[in-house]
Amino acid sequence: MDYALVIGYLASACSVTSFIPQVMKVVRSGDTAAISARMYTVTVIGFALWSIFGILRQEWPIILTNSTCFFLAGYILYRKLRSHLR
Repeated sequence: MDYALVIGYLASACSVTSFIPQVMKVVRSGDTAAISARMYTVTVIGFALWSIFGILRQEWPIILTNSTCFFLAGYILYRKLRSHLR
């Protein structure tokens, strides 16, 4: 058994799970007033770069985690920016 891989997948599950409550709140309420657009911009860029790193290294826990978090954080950022344009 590859314990490093198991730890990687457990870390992945924790990381992805941590974004789900925020996404659900934004979906349900549409309220993004308390969300920092700058912080989410940096976060989305970071997840994109980690995803690219994972692809280059062929590290599936890194790819899956950061790609999923990229889309979750990207959705929140999209909703935040969209609310500013109204």
